[in-house]
Amino acid sequence: MTDEPQVTVTDNPEESRFEVSVDGKLAGFAVYQRDPGTVIFVHTEVFEEYEGQGLAGQLAKAALGMVRDAGDKIVPMCPYIRAYVRKHAPEYDDLLRGHTPE
Repeated sequence: MTDEPQVTVTDNPEESRFEVSVDGKLAGFAVYQRDPGTVIFVHTEVFEEYEGQGLAGQLAKAALGMVRDAGDKIVPMCPYIRAYVRKHAPEYDDLLRGHTPE
């Protein structure tokens, strides 16, 4: 048995957001809008009681991975997602709508 919390990230299309949960309890989310082939990230939030645990980064990484797996592009309007993509460049550059590979 491990005492590590179980962190999961899922897409909740009914709510138009990716959600991060800790031990089955919602801890935060990244709200998006969709255009055909594009996910527009508009807001990311981690609830106060879960701040400082790296959940926003785990949420961003998993959400961007799901977007990549679906073959979609992103528009990072959300300041957190925009900063995350910039910090981890060039890993996510190919996901940016309008990005042309070199």
